[in-house]
Amino acid sequence: MLYLLAAIGALTIAVVLWRAFGADRVGVSTPRSEAPLAPDDDPEFLRELNERQRRQDDEGGS
Repeated sequence: MLYLLAAIGALTIAVVLWRAFGADRVGVSTPRSEAPLAPDDDPEFLRELNERQRRQDDEGGS
C-alpha cells in the first residue's frame, strides 16, 4: 500500500512539474500570445500615439 501511494505521489508531482515548466518547451503556446492586443495594450500603438502628440505640441507651440 505504501508503494502505491508513493507511486501516485511521484506521478502527481511529475505531472505538476511538467505543466509548470515543460509545456512551453514542447510547443504549447499560451492563449495570451495569440490574442490580439487592445490599442491601449499595444506598445507600438502607444509609441506612435506619443510621437503624434509630441509633433502636435511642437507645431502648436512654435
